[in-house]
Amino acid sequence: MIDRSPGPREAATPDLTLPSAAVSAPVGVAVLPPRRRLTDGADFPVVPDCCNLGTVARVLVPLNVGVLLVGWLASASGAASWPLLETLLNVNATAAASLLLLCALRRYVNGARRSLQWTVALGVPALLAVAVSFVDAGSVRQAAPDGILLSLAPRMLCAGAAAWVLIEFLRLRQLSLQPSQAEGRLQALQARIRPHFLFNSLNTVLGLMRSDPRKAERTLENLADLFRVFMKDSRELVPLDDEVLLCKEYLTIEKLRLADRLAVRWEIDDMPGDALLPSLLLQPLVENAVHHGIEPSASRGEIVVSISRSGDRVRVEIVNPVPQSAPRRAGNHMALSNVRERLDLTFDVEGQLETSNADGRFRVTVQFPYRKERRRRDARRSIDPDR
Repeated sequence: MIDRSPGPREAATPDLTLPSAAVSAPVGVAVLPPRRRLTDGADFPVVPDCCNLGTVARVLVPLNVGVLLVGWLASASGAASWPLLETLLNVNATAAASLLLLCALRRYVNGARRSLQWTVALGVPALLAVAVSFVDAGSVRQAAPDGILLSLAPRMLCAGAAAWVLIEFLRLRQLSLQPSQAEGRLQALQARIRPHFLFNSLNTVLGLMRSDPRKAERTLENLADLFRVFMKDSRELVPLDDEVLLCKEYLTIEKLRLADRLAVRWEIDDMPGDALLPSLLLQPLVENAVHHGIEPSASRGEIVVSISRSGDRVRVEIVNPVPQSAPRRAGNHMALSNVRERLDLTFDVEGQLETSNADGRFRVTVQFPYRKERRRRDARRSIDPDR
């Protein structure tokens, strides 16, 4: 079973209703309020995820298009020659440096006061615009000492205004995705807590009550663990170890029902167990493999789950046999579309889901960036999937 005791991250998070640190703090010592997560109702952070490739593209592409548009309008209006190449270099240098610096500062700034978040979010691009201007020998160095401030002020204002527009754009985009995220959670509950799975599991337990009471008790414990996780917020990031153990508990119950028809092979020696991913991301894919690959066939079938790390990427591959006979009911691809949508919500363009059907095997490949938790909880071998 999964150990449901508080992990390092949960234990380090104080209770929001009664912060213990505030009780034990000496009189006169300021205690910072605990940082809340989005799932606890916290506001969206001001500084976007500048480490994400999707965010980088959404920042650099509009800036370059805007510079080209201004250059075209300036030339069309008959104005003096527009230093297009120089402006593009300065804008891209400022934007790239801002993204790198905000990527490093984001984890320390988000969760602080909103005024501080906005100061960092707007101040970093403005200050870097000044630094790039000083490097540019053709603008600042030729200006008189009294005119340096007048030469730099427009650049700082433009950099701050562009940063504000892009931050608001990214925030509104994230807000627009929230209905899809809520709908995804609803679909997950409807797809995963299916009545036939519950009834089949309970019938299996009833059949074991007299013949093997101990196994029946373990099955009920596994079933309770599964439904406890099902009812949690599926947007929460969890270690890969926990997700694998959840899949093993699910397969343990299914193996009691399908007996020798279900075989599972785990290839997880190179698995980064501390990698973070959305909760209930892999379990519906494993359930899909059982539901469409094992149940329709009367012969024995094997599901292969391979998890490995390649550089800063985590790769998960789930392979199941394709029955020769047509399925009794066609699938609606709800699980696949749900997982693909949640990958996009969590990792943007860095999360990928691909499927292929060849040589009688259906293959699902999931890839996402390797983001690890602070402390490793390696429990991958604490349960035997074939027990």
